[in-house]
Amino acid sequence: MSNLAPCVDLSNGQKMPVVGLGTWQLQKNEAREAVKKAIDVGYRLIDTAYVYENEKEVGRAVNEKIATGIIKREDIFVITKLDTRHHKPMLVERACRESLLKLSLDYVDQYLIHFPVGEGFVDYMDTWKAMENLVDLGLAKGIGLSNFNAKQIDRVLKNCRIRPVVNQVECHPGFNQKKLIEFCRQRNIVIVAYSPLGRPISAEKWPPYLYDKTVQNMAICHCRTPVQICLNYLLHLGVIVIPKSVNPDRIAENFRCFDFQLDPDELKVMDDYHTGELITFN
Repeated sequence: MSNLAPCVDLSNGQKMPVVGLGTWQLQKNEAREAVKKAIDVGYRLIDTAYVYENEKEVGRAVNEKIATGIIKREDIFVITKLDTRHHKPMLVERACRESLLKLSLDYVDQYLIHFPVGEGFVDYMDTWKAMENLVDLGLAKGIGLSNFNAKQIDRVLKNCRIRPVVNQVECHPGFNQKKLIEFCRQRNIVIVAYSPLGRPISAEKWPPYLYDKTVQNMAICHCRTPVQICLNYLLHLGVIVIPKSVNPDRIAENFRCFDFQLDPDELKVMDDYHTGELITFN
């Protein structure tokens, strides 16, 4: 289908779409409707987590679309994450199976450690070794990290049996993560950007990279919107983006960000919005 986003090749052989739907803070029914709309638009990557408390509705939407024949299970890339309460190795498989039960899926395409620090100060390397078993059992096609820094990633790589394929972190023009992106690229790990739009506040015209006249003019030149300019910039950096929305029009708008290219001067404009300031963890 021509309306699907391109994919990147991960180090374990998986192909992962470059644009997905984030579902953080999406309440139960709105998560279900957002996922259904996203699949209709062309999204084939859906991101959720145990702590989001919407896995059941995400899974219901995915399975409804499979049942209608719009997609097959192998067409959709589903990510969920291990909660900090389940870092003890004895709890990891149980937590994954609980997520799969909620999702009504036999496996997830990726299972991530949501944060490097869990309850009880469990060493994340012990957690990682239990994560590797999930791949052996066929419960997860791939495993990865979320909110890990370079030092923590290096420690995993030096001590792992199965390598992490992604690291999901906050990434947007205001905090473009260029150093971490390059660090991970050299180690065949792909960055997945959550909060890629910086959590806009329209009443305050924030952040500037969505409201400044320069970006608005850039968008006009490409017959796009500032949102699509922002997401395209991140794709240029080599990251996968998972913008979140429940609005059908915005879900469609967010998706149409991969089929044009910013020129070097435009990329420099976007680079200059980097402040080095995080918003918050996801």
